[in-house]
Amino acid sequence: MHIDDLLRKESEWLKGTGPKSNIVISSRVRLARNFDGFPFLNQANPDVKLKILKMAESLMGKSKFLKGTLFIKMNDISEVDRQFLVERHLMSLEHMQDIESKALVIDDKEIISIMVNEEDHLRIQILQSGFNIMEAWRMIDEIDNDLSQYANFAFSNKWGYLTACPTNTGTGLRGSVMLHLPALVITNQIGRVYQAISKLGLTMRGLYGEGTDASGNFFQISNQVSLGQSETDLLDNIEKLINKIIMRESSTRNMLMTKNKEEVVDRIWRAYGTLNTARIINSKETITLLSIIRLGVDLGIIKKVDMRTINELFVLTQPAHLQKLENKILTPDERDVKRAELVRSKLT
Repeated sequence: MHIDDLLRKESEWLKGTGPKSNIVISSRVRLARNFDGFPFLNQANPDVKLKILKMAESLMGKSKFLKGTLFIKMNDISEVDRQFLVERHLMSLEHMQDIESKALVIDDKEIISIMVNEEDHLRIQILQSGFNIMEAWRMIDEIDNDLSQYANFAFSNKWGYLTACPTNTGTGLRGSVMLHLPALVITNQIGRVYQAISKLGLTMRGLYGEGTDASGNFFQISNQVSLGQSETDLLDNIEKLINKIIMRESSTRNMLMTKNKEEVVDRIWRAYGTLNTARIINSKETITLLSIIRLGVDLGIIKKVDMRTINELFVLTQPAHLQKLENKILTPDERDVKRAELVRSKLT
């Protein structure tokens, strides 16, 4: 498997086949782990980071779950390839920076990904389509147990798993769910969601996680701390809250179709018309309009396009994907032209 092979594959988080996938795009569970006896990365010198990299590479070859995975060293690939992996939600934006002794492990289905030397020595991630966070936990727990047979992870009987950031200490777990909430945004209810989740110790971020804006009405909701609760308790809290948000978004969509149908239909077809005729379009506008069309597909207003195609366009229209498709570096203006061409071809 090679990075370029991923371009011809469908990302797990975009399949739209999981539970409640009309509103929940994907579910992710991540574990932070550090090798015992080694300093955290913010205290590690280049030699130590290189040792950690080699330990991780050796560990991947031993695990039954990770045999045959692709081990990518960040300084062996181009900046476009690194951005490409971020756009596919296989690694964080931070993992693109200061790339010496950093690596990424991915399986051929893009369900498993492991960042080596990001903030912690290992950041293990499982990604599932739709509202499937407990299945993601079951999978990552098996991988974590398997890796623990071959490596000692930093652990305290008092504090649990030790991590570079105190908020991850304890279980080292971060569960997150990506939701598409256009109805709550249109009706100005999204502020209430922010307030509700903050009171419960959760946080809301944008499409690409920490430090990103909630473009296209996409929001990632995750726990902020992992100390003092078990993994299943943490995920159960997230699951209960997400179910409430799903119910609110669903009922608001129904309300819009009852009380403001003409306005909603007009907004959806205007978005479709713009994307279907535009010759130049930037990434932000594309995501915003695709979000409205996705709502139209779910409401049965647009029948010409399926949800899978819309989901796919969210990724294919991103800068690195466009350049990978063209197999060359494109200027921002050239990308805007190619993006419009791609969207028109997919929608028609």
